Amino acid sequence: MKKIILFLAVLITAANVSCAQVLTNKEGGYTQADSLRGSLRPERAFDVQKYHLKLRVLPDKEFISGSNTISFIAEEELSTIQIDLFENMKIDSILQNEETLDYERKHNAVFIELNQRIGAGVKGEIEFYYSGHPIVAKNAPWDGGFVWDEDEDGNPWVGVAVQGTGASLWYPNKDHQSDEPEEVQLDIAVPNGLMNVSNGQFLGEENLGDGFTEWSWKTVNPINNYNVMINIANYEHFSDSYKDLQLDYYVLPYNLEKAKKQFEEVKPMMDCFYEKFGEYPFVDDGFKLVETPYLGMEHQSAVAYGNEYKMGYLGNDLSGTGIGLKWDFIIIHESGHEWYGNSITANDIADMWIHEGFTSYSEAVYIECRWGKEEALEYLKGTRKGIGNSTTIIGDYGVNSEGSGDMYPKGANLLNMIRSIYDDDELWWKTLKDYTETYKHQTIVTEQTEAFFNEPVKVDLQPVFDQYLRYTDLPELQFKKENERVGYRWQADVEEFTMPVDIFIDGTEKRIFPTESWQFFDPEVEDLDDIRVNDLEFYIDSSFIE
Repeated sequence: MKKIILFLAVLITAANVSCAQVLTNKEGGYTQADSLRGSLRPERAFDVQKYHLKLRVLPDKEFISGSNTISFIAEEELSTIQIDLFENMKIDSILQNEETLDYERKHNAVFIELNQRIGAGVKGEIEFYYSGHPIVAKNAPWDGGFVWDEDEDGNPWVGVAVQGTGASLWYPNKDHQSDEPEEVQLDIAVPNGLMNVSNGQFLGEENLGDGFTEWSWKTVNPINNYNVMINIANYEHFSDSYKDLQLDYYVLPYNLEKAKKQFEEVKPMMDCFYEKFGEYPFVDDGFKLVETPYLGMEHQSAVAYGNEYKMGYLGNDLSGTGIGLKWDFIIIHESGHEWYGNSITANDIADMWIHEGFTSYSEAVYIECRWGKEEALEYLKGTRKGIGNSTTIIGDYGVNSEGSGDMYPKGANLLNMIRSIYDDDELWWKTLKDYTETYKHQTIVTEQTEAFFNEPVKVDLQPVFDQYLRYTDLPELQFKKENERVGYRWQADVEEFTMPVDIFIDGTEKRIFPTESWQFFDPEVEDLDDIRVNDLEFYIDSSFIE
């Protein structure tokens, strides 16, 4: 954990609450490798049904070997398919119906010539055997790769974090967020004395008689490629339940008592999230927290936890308000992703704000459930110090490019502001819950999100979404005094920008409806000093001009 602690000073300076690898726009343009990864070429015209990973992991050699059986249904007639695997990994063989297939590698893509054409709507299956030393993360989860570590007792402790970098770093798959397998089975063999914990329900363990034990897990819900995961250690297991949801915890033995106390926060979190977002979206797969040698990640039904059993973010409050020290950031944030990112998934990572903006907002939702709305608003305002407003939140489509890390705090503050525009909390919470349940287990695009939240209100929210997601600058509410009257208007990038906003006039709150044209208050507003923007609920710039 030393690297994480050293990195924290830099992280807090930047105030980037990211727990994943954010791939920003590339200087000098994109490459063929970016297009191969980020676009849906004809060779990717198939719908993955299942991955069945069967691997052997050698921690002492930092080496893995095995196979992935990939089952799919062709969307068009296929003679060639694209599967992704990082080029440093060795391909041992690829089989279809027990016959060896020819293939060509281009960067991290593998183009496989099928020995039998597969017609549209027909199921196909290949067995992909591979091995190698997967890339080692220098500072997971901010860069992707394996973490080969040891616990305090000298036992191997292995984790993986690959969001953004790509799951094809360590196993062959169709590495595009638009396609999620309906189920995944992982049969992971590790040295005796160690345990592997993966996604879904535990199927059992088998001593292979050669110094290795195989641990088998299976999901029965759609799952993102980057969420498919292995966690290897000398784990201690304890369990609990919430309603009909199984809660399982896997921690290092010497942290067992700490974990039992710290993980008590899961139940009040579930109380809150069930109320505001709906039922946990993967009840059949269960909910797990798994102690990892890196800070955390939202691995579906097996959330990675490395917050050292501290409140806040490794004992710090990223909002600077003190409110963030009342709760465990990693438990709340990464579990919030089960609803936003894991259940609802962006079709293209350019729209990753759907994951991170909503999940960052879930932090404030949890605060409101526990300590009230005022503290939630103060917390959200405090997180604004981490917003750079230098790169757009939405990235470039089709080239595996995420937008700005502003998607976390700026996305959360955008959602909070839309709630304020609604000016009807009952309608807001209903809409948020309806959205979460409507798109459960689906991949979606930004336009669907915009339309859903726009529909229930008379105010047109599209200019608001456009300004905050597709431009860098905040809209500026300008005031001026002219001929003894006080006027106001918007200055923004979006043409004909409009958005209602709440201000205080001599301490009394009032909603105004500025446009790009000057409007003037009635004579009762005599001075610019009488006006203050409600900056707890509206994240905007404002100025008084001559």
